[in-house]
Amino acid sequence: MGIKLDPQYLKRYKEIAGLLMKYGNSDLVKNAGLEEALKDDENLSKQVKGTAEELAADLERLGPAYVKLGQILSTRGDLLPPPYLLALSRLQDNCEPFSFAEVEKIIQTELGVKINKAFAEFNSEPLAAASLGQIHKAKMRDGREVAVKVQRPCIREQILQDLEIFADVAEFYVLHTDLGKKYEFDVMVDEFRKSLLGELDYRQEAQNLETLRRNVAEFDMIVVPYAIDAFTTTKVLTMEFIKGKKVTGITNLERTELNGGPLAEQIFAAYLKQILVDGFFHADPHPGNVLLTEDEKKIALIDLGMVARLTPRIQKQLLQLVIAISEGRADSVANIAVEIGEPKPKFDEQQFRHKVSELVQVDLDANIARMKVGHVIVGITKAAGETGIRVPAELTMLGKAMLHLDEVGRSLDPNFDPNASVRRNAGHILEQRLVNEISPGHLLNTLIEAKDGFEKFPRNINKIMDLVAQNQLSVKVIDEPLLVDSFQKVANRITLGLVLAALIIGASNLMKVPSGFTLFGYPGLAILLFLLAAGGGFALAIQIAFYDQKLQKLGDPDVVSPLVRK
Repeated sequence: MGIKLDPQYLKRYKEIAGLLMKYGNSDLVKNAGLEEALKDDENLSKQVKGTAEELAADLERLGPAYVKLGQILSTRGDLLPPPYLLALSRLQDNCEPFSFAEVEKIIQTELGVKINKAFAEFNSEPLAAASLGQIHKAKMRDGREVAVKVQRPCIREQILQDLEIFADVAEFYVLHTDLGKKYEFDVMVDEFRKSLLGELDYRQEAQNLETLRRNVAEFDMIVVPYAIDAFTTTKVLTMEFIKGKKVTGITNLERTELNGGPLAEQIFAAYLKQILVDGFFHADPHPGNVLLTEDEKKIALIDLGMVARLTPRIQKQLLQLVIAISEGRADSVANIAVEIGEPKPKFDEQQFRHKVSELVQVDLDANIARMKVGHVIVGITKAAGETGIRVPAELTMLGKAMLHLDEVGRSLDPNFDPNASVRRNAGHILEQRLVNEISPGHLLNTLIEAKDGFEKFPRNINKIMDLVAQNQLSVKVIDEPLLVDSFQKVANRITLGLVLAALIIGASNLMKVPSGFTLFGYPGLAILLFLLAAGGGFALAIQIAFYDQKLQKLGDPDVVSPLVRK
């Protein structure tokens, strides 16, 4: 049983079958029933093993969806051997430009005015042409130089068509082959779909630019172009023009005159903050998207079409993972990787731990200063695919980003040590995360959760009483006064915790109120409230610790847990 071939997509099916024959094997084509697409083409039906470079060239020829797919596959060491990963990582998203007449038509449709009314000057020759769109240099009527990105005509329809075909092929392999089940082709295509469609909305990219500009504002050597909202739509993005060159294009002579060390340190620190503090990072920092500005010799981050967002839980785990890798702690890396992943039914945990530990140890034996964090993370995703544990897509994107950062850092300074940078910035990152966690918003959320707990308390008591009535719960009262005393202490702790949380929120709000009375340069009343809350919290923690330790020493489970369920 093969894929039901839709006649309108026959040309695309033939191209996919040709790729599978050339770079896979004939069984992949036969299992999917794609040999019908090749029946009229004797050249394609011959199984000729292609090289890694030929695969990259073929994907570029087939169009944007295939180029983007190749870029994602470049991080999947569990699917492809190293030569193919290297070739695909160098995929250039370059295409023939479309006509200026099409550019004028799209801009007039999107902005509602002719191009000569919207801009004082507009260069007809594009600065660059990629698979999804092309960029032109222009000048606003107020004199600002801008870069205008214009989406290719009908590209969205072509992308949607290719994604539908990919989904059909992936679904078939998942249902009918062990390879498809093992590597979850359907999940891969779904993640690919979300990423690619996100790149087709230029309004989202404009928002990404603004978010990143705000998040890296503290780094004086890093710039991000601003978008001009009034001249931005789904298919047109107008942003600040930044003149610069790729960091990998820096010559040895230029490098001697460049203060590359601090630049490399700042871009690495900025990415660590994006990933581990902000939970929002530029997921495609390949050399073409990282420029060295000509005037001020700063680092410019461009092309925010591909970004990643991280939950606080993933951030915490990634922070632990990156620090463990930077310190060469193989066992810790393996433990954290298992926690991050989601084991499948046939997960071989022992083999996974062995592969991850071996991966870190090999780099560590070479030289910890040269160990590449990105290389280790990509290796973890490869080991995960081979041993049966599902890792989040964010980990794969992080590995790709860190691989590019390693290259960027060493282009700026050949002696740059990314692992030392991780260790230098770890303390500041932890401090920023702590500030975020004790923010008024976070504490308010804690109070809301506590309120919900109190509201659910009567209902939970009713459930317990129902269990008692049905003889499904027995209660052993070892010492009634002790039981009452225990409940009283629990209630006191909860009440005190709420009071301390309220004091911290009050102190945070008072920090914004000017006051003549100050301590350590901050409003005095706010500092006093904060110190009072901190002291109370410390005392409460000690009291809880000593009380729990006392209960453990008693050694009687009936005393520790007066309520025992059958």
